[in-house]
Amino acid sequence: MYDHFNRRNCTPQLQANIMKRIRNNVGYFKEKGGTVGWLINGEGIVVVDTQFAPQAQNLKMGINQLSSKNIDVLFNTHHHKDHTSGNVVFKEMASQIVAHKNSLINQMAEAIHAKEENEICFPNFTFENDFNVSIGDETVNAHYYGPAHTNGDIVIHFEKANVVHIGDLVYNRCYPYIDKKNGASIKNWINVLGIILEKYDEDTIFITGHALQGYDVIVSKEDIKAFINYLEKLILFGEDCKHRGIPKEAILQHPIQFLGDTEWSGEGIERSINAVYEEFCM
Repeated sequence: MYDHFNRRNCTPQLQANIMKRIRNNVGYFKEKGGTVGWLINGEGIVVVDTQFAPQAQNLKMGINQLSSKNIDVLFNTHHHKDHTSGNVVFKEMASQIVAHKNSLINQMAEAIHAKEENEICFPNFTFENDFNVSIGDETVNAHYYGPAHTNGDIVIHFEKANVVHIGDLVYNRCYPYIDKKNGASIKNWINVLGIILEKYDEDTIFITGHALQGYDVIVSKEDIKAFINYLEKLILFGEDCKHRGIPKEAILQHPIQFLGDTEWSGEGIERSINAVYEEFCM
């Protein structure tokens, strides 16, 4: 089975402890897995996602170099292991671990199936639509806009800095993982990204979970529009395959030939093919 968590060209390269500031007191950290966002100011700390446990240890050291405080809120944008496995490193340091209610359901189900429930640090607070917290002069808002990459993806907005962590709602030029088993919807994913484009202004900086090697995890509205274009082409492809009765096996032999030219490349195109078939052809 293709392991989307460890794909070589869609995960930031492994690097030693990087705490990169973006604007005001907000920044990001990347090694292996989904990009981490952070807020560290004089009053407290917010962290978004934790990658895997070894990377979380480096993240913890980076945080400790900037502040002696504990983490007020640790958000999980969704349940996937490359965003949540590092939670355990912050078990004693984070007052709240917050996720959407569906994210916790998905994470617990997968942990039970893998018999790993005793090894995982689950969120201790969930919400349905919105969650807000103020840390010093910064207000942090978390929003759920419906199923997309999974059925539990949330968006984190650092208001004053005007930085938004969108988790895996955008894959910057690498083929996305579309988790149909956990409620993903290609069609509604486009709607969710449309809401994001409308809600946030031209000054907003977006942090995304993954980028093709050579591309950045800091993305613009134009990058979001480009990803919407990819998803729209994927839907048209799925509808055409259903209309023409083309079997999935034939597509998987020459996927790029059938899907057509896109800005997206690298490994993992079969994940898009499998997902669009499940959503539109079954």
